[in-house]
Formats: sequence, structure tokens, C-alpha cells
Amino acid sequence: MTTTILKPETDAQLVDAVRWALSADEPLELLGQGTRRGLGRPVRTAHALDLSGLSGVLAYEPEELVLTARAGTPMAEITALLGERAQHLAFEPPDGGTLGGLIACGLAGPRRIAAGSARDHTLGIAGVSGRGERYKGGGKVVKNVTGYDLPKLMAGSFGTLTAFTELTVKVLPAPEDTATLLLFGLDDAAAVGVLDQALRSPYDVSGAAHLPDGLAARSVVPTVARAGGAVTLVRLEGFGPSVAARVAALRADLRADAVLDAAESRAVWRELRDAACLGGVTAPPSPTPLSPAPDAEGWAGGNANKLWKLSVPPASGPSVVSAIRHALGPAGAAVEAFYDWGGGLVWLLAPPESATAIRRAVGTQGHATLIRASQEVRATVEVFQPLPDPLMALTRRVKSSFDPMGILNPGRLYPGV
Repeated sequence: MTTTILKPETDAQLVDAVRWALSADEPLELLGQGTRRGLGRPVRTAHALDLSGLSGVLAYEPEELVLTARAGTPMAEITALLGERAQHLAFEPPDGGTLGGLIACGLAGPRRIAAGSARDHTLGIAGVSGRGERYKGGGKVVKNVTGYDLPKLMAGSFGTLTAFTELTVKVLPAPEDTATLLLFGLDDAAAVGVLDQALRSPYDVSGAAHLPDGLAARSVVPTVARAGGAVTLVRLEGFGPSVAARVAALRADLRADAVLDAAESRAVWRELRDAACLGGVTAPPSPTPLSPAPDAEGWAGGNANKLWKLSVPPASGPSVVSAIRHALGPAGAAVEAFYDWGGGLVWLLAPPESATAIRRAVGTQGHATLIRASQEVRATVEVFQPLPDPLMALTRRVKSSFDPMGILNPGRLYPGV
């Protein structure tokens, strides 16, 4: 629907753009590289606000473990810069896109169980609210909050509250070595039990996942693909001697069948992060910000099934998947799922008509988010977990505080939000 684009290259120009939208009562779709445009409900506006012109690293202090960059800075540039000093963003974000888009969507990978989420690593933000006002929140040290913690509020807000101009994030040393223990042939419930045992151990596990029979065979890592059945994965990271000692001890405790080296480990955990065995999470960027948001059916190999991300109590993951399959009857045979975060995160590929069954199975014990589907589906299905009335009222009040006219990414999260 977008027909025109505004591309500010300075903070002042961004303020002018937002104030113009306010005066003209013209909502704006916020964009970076368009990589994550397919996440959330589709935004239907006549104008786009392209923030990719606000780019560049402003400050990087490796000794202080802090980096500040403009919101439109490509993640590839940031990753390369951190790599030169053997540092990284510890929450294991997906590749591609911009720093602003990453924090706005609150994305994190398998290491979230050990390192926390994107929100936990966001120290400071600066931007322009939907009121056309510039402001800053947080700072450049970890303990900087004396009032409202605005950076954590903005992380995961999907651009509905503020157009970011710059962000400060915490960085950490990248692990010197990585190894992954593999256990073969466990059913889902038994695998989640093993993952729980590993996470409760003293060995600092940084990844705990399970690929059921059929999904493991799709891995690009030969040891996983040729296992001949289900594969349960436990990752250990750190200094070389420490990793070797912990692997030996935990392998004996778990009776693991194999160990992946560093290169194989990194490859398989990238696959898990991106849900590659289910068609992938993040669409390619739009050729231009004016191009339609990527069509899920196009970039997922023509698969009409929808990709969901379920957050549930770890021990409940297998029973939730079983309940969804049962509720769908014969169509339940098409459901595929694997487990991350020790079983607390379920990546689920399900038929288009499964939304009601998924919401019912998750119930009040967790939440379900539709990650990959066409614009038409995302416009009609509740993409994010429906909120209880008190929480929805609070969400609307927060939106009204920062964007009373609803001009920033209207409806991206919920209708009117």
C-alpha cells in the first residue's frame, strides 16, 4: 500500500518528518532494510519512514563492553566490528537487518537461556516519539536506571512507540571454543527431561534443544543429519580447557552419543536459531522499502503451513504439541515441531486453520506468536498472543503516551497499537 517514502539522514530531518505526519494526519510505516517486515501484523500506510540513512557506529569501547550506533546501522557492519575484537552480542541475534530493527523486534537466539534477551542487553536509546519529540533513555553503563527503564520498554515494541535514532548495547567476549553433546533417539518428553538435567547441572550450558525424528535429517551438519532419528543437543562454550573438561564430565552424566566440534556446533546452532528445518524465520529484505513485504509462501519454498513460536513451561512443550495435533484431527499429521530453550520454546509448523487449536493448547500458561505467514493471513489472524483486558488497556495507555495520534507503525502489534 505504501506509495511514498521519507528518508531522513539527520535527527532534525526525522523530527520534521514525524511532525509533518502529525500535521497531515498521515501514519508512517517504519523501515530499515525491510528484513523483518514480515514479522507482526502488516502495516498499511501511504507513507514509509526509511531509517536506513541514520547509519554508522558512534562509539565502541571494547574494554567497557559497550557499543553505540545509529539505528540504521547494518548488523553485518556491527558483527564484523565486534569480531575484530573477539566480541559479540551474547543474546545470539539472527543475521541481517539493522540494529534498530533487531532491538525493535526484540529478537534473540538459543543462547537466550544463558545470556538473556535483546532487552537485557539494551542499555540506552535515543529517538523521536510519535509526538515529534526527541528524547533519550538509559545510558552507557549497565547500572544507569534511576527512573523508568525506557530502553527495555522499547525493546520489542516493533516501532510502535518511537523511531530510533541511536542505540547503546552491551557486548561481551565471544566464546573461545564451542562444543555440542548429542544424544540420539529420544522421544520428545525424554529429551526435555535430559535438557532439564543438563541445564540444572553446574556446567554452564548455553544451548539446549531437541530435533525430533525427521527434522534432524534436514540438518546441514552430517553427524546430525545421519543420526537416523531424533537428536538432542546440549551446547557448552567458553575457554578451550574449560569446555573440554565440562564436555567430558557432562558427557558421562548424560551418556551422550557424540560430540560436535566448534565448526559443526556453530553451524547447527545457526540452523536452530533460524528454524531452518521448518523453512526459516527471517525473509530476505525487500528490494526497496517500497516493495511489498516478503510473501511467506514465496520465500518458504511454497509451503502453505504457518510457522509459530510458542513460549511455554519447558516440561509442557511436548504435551502442548500433542494437544495441537489431537485437536486438528487428520490435519494434525502435518504439524512439525522442535524444541529450544530446554523445551520452553517450541517452533511449530502447522496448517493454516490451526490458530484456534494452538491458542487453546497454549492457554494461559504461555503465549504463541505467528512468525511466518502471508500478509493476508497476518491481517486476519491474531499474530501475537491476545492480551487480557487489563494488559491491553495498559498497552494502549503506553501507546497513547508516546504516540497519541497513532502515526508510528499503526496496528503492527494489535489493532490500534
